[in-house]
Amino acid sequence: MATQGERILEVRDLVKHFPLTQGIMFKKQIGAIKAVDGVSFELNKGETLGIVGESGCGKSTLAKVLMALERPTSGSVVINGRDMAKAKGSELKRMRRNIQMVMQDPYTSLNPRMTVGDIVGEPFEIHTEVAPKGDRRRKVQELLEVVGLNPDHINRYPHQFSGGQRQRIGIARGLALQPEIIVCDEPVSALDVSIQAQVINLLERLQNEFGLAYIFIAHDLSVVRHISDRVAVMYLGKMVELGKDLEIYDRPAHPYTQALLSAVPVPDPEGRESRERIILQGDPPSPANPPSGCRFRTRCWKAQEICATEEPLLQIRPGTAHLSACHFAETHDVVHAG
Repeated sequence: MATQGERILEVRDLVKHFPLTQGIMFKKQIGAIKAVDGVSFELNKGETLGIVGESGCGKSTLAKVLMALERPTSGSVVINGRDMAKAKGSELKRMRRNIQMVMQDPYTSLNPRMTVGDIVGEPFEIHTEVAPKGDRRRKVQELLEVVGLNPDHINRYPHQFSGGQRQRIGIARGLALQPEIIVCDEPVSALDVSIQAQVINLLERLQNEFGLAYIFIAHDLSVVRHISDRVAVMYLGKMVELGKDLEIYDRPAHPYTQALLSAVPVPDPEGRESRERIILQGDPPSPANPPSGCRFRTRCWKAQEICATEEPLLQIRPGTAHLSACHFAETHDVVHAG
């Protein structure tokens, strides 16, 4: 097990392309959807990395590749020194113990025909070494109690619980194998705002109690800011900005990040008047045919000729304190809600 602050995950040049084919019998590949296209980052024990971006930017595909639910086209996913992207069979099974997932929708991610005890205890059926058969009921009840549910409800079914309670069941299932990393794929987006806060507070408590590292994927910037230590911004399969949460939220450097933050509602009328709203023109390009050079250039008000011919690297730019992928990156003060 890694010690607090030690690097436990290293992702390098991760690519996931889905082939586009034509023909019925003799399918011919005519292109590819570039869902994830060269993503790199690290994660330390006990840290939360928030990943934000609009729908279709590749966040959920990235989560599936990290979980080995999808095999990468290329690149590496190194967990505690071992590349999960190359692992197979029993080695992959062992590595999967250390990275678990909390799904987005608690209404569809739980099997309605299974009891809560069976759902939370299912990982023990696959990884029998974690809990002896005669001890599994007790383990499941402990997990339910840890996430704030009544352990006596072990024989109830998902439809007998509220949305927030169902998500707690999903979190308990994610904790069952005692992982070091939990991938949270929009875990509160399907919940009421008041319940969202309860689930976020639970995740933070569990992180402090068990030393968990989170990859927290969301499109709600305020939620990501509340829970994250660092934030990565994705656009069309690539990371365009990466840094500490306060740096990203208070002084974003990439134009896309600036546009995202300018759209966050500000309840204070004076704050609204003093903030410049950035409205992006057009829709995101297709990941099957992304623009040359900088992928954001077709919607960027700073775009110049170099943006079409040379792809900007994710690196520290003059005047910034974090990584951004823009030839003309400069920090921009943001007026926040509250």
